[in-house]
Amino acid sequence: MAYVLFHMWEPFRKQIIASHNFYVEQAHKRLLSQFQNMEAEADKYGEEWLNSHSHNFDPDRHDPANFYEQAYDESIAFYQMLDDMLNRTRLSVVAGIFHEWDKQLRGWILTEINHWHHGDEIRKVIWKANFGDIIDFMEAFDWSIRSRSYYTSLDKCRLVVNAYKHGNGNALESIKTQHPEFIETFGNTDFFYLKYADHTHLKVDGAHITEFSDAIIEFWKDVPEYIHEKESLNVPDWFAKAYGKDKADKSKKVELHD
Repeated sequence: MAYVLFHMWEPFRKQIIASHNFYVEQAHKRLLSQFQNMEAEADKYGEEWLNSHSHNFDPDRHDPANFYEQAYDESIAFYQMLDDMLNRTRLSVVAGIFHEWDKQLRGWILTEINHWHHGDEIRKVIWKANFGDIIDFMEAFDWSIRSRSYYTSLDKCRLVVNAYKHGNGNALESIKTQHPEFIETFGNTDFFYLKYADHTHLKVDGAHITEFSDAIIEFWKDVPEYIHEKESLNVPDWFAKAYGKDKADKSKKVELHD
């Protein structure tokens, strides 16, 4: 039988999915649930503003309508700040689940590699490789990740997280052209509005969190239990070079000891 290069131990698979589910559930319970009554909170804020400024009202000089209008404006501004905080909280939750998935995947890859290869270069390149590099590496072992339904959602999640982290960069531009649903347009569908939108217009909703979370779960479920060595193995150049350097370094150490 062919040598096993990667093994997804079933208890580990279940544990990693359970950990992910716990994070998402608690994020909803302890963070996102705090924003359920924003309209009522904004109305209350407007009333409190009106009460706290009532001592400034002079019936001989002021029109009561102006005070009520100002209170309304204050409540709208408060609601907008809450809505912005909700969006940033959602983005933080998305970043949390993506980064944890990414680290767990790389950690699992290295744990399995350590069963048949030891070397600092491999460890460095696995942690340094970008998202596409890691997918390329795993697909070299006949696991067709890009053909799976969850891949598109994972890639969208990556772009959203990168845009949230880096602001007006390449990820945001990709979102605007490929996934404009993550850009808040306030009902304006004009092309030029979308073109000149910046990172402050990046927005996710609850359905997006569910989509990304489901994609991560499906990914872990899809990891083959066993990935075997094969004759025609064509790994990416960055991995092959690091592997070769580790082998060369090991040979030098053996020669020195001899």
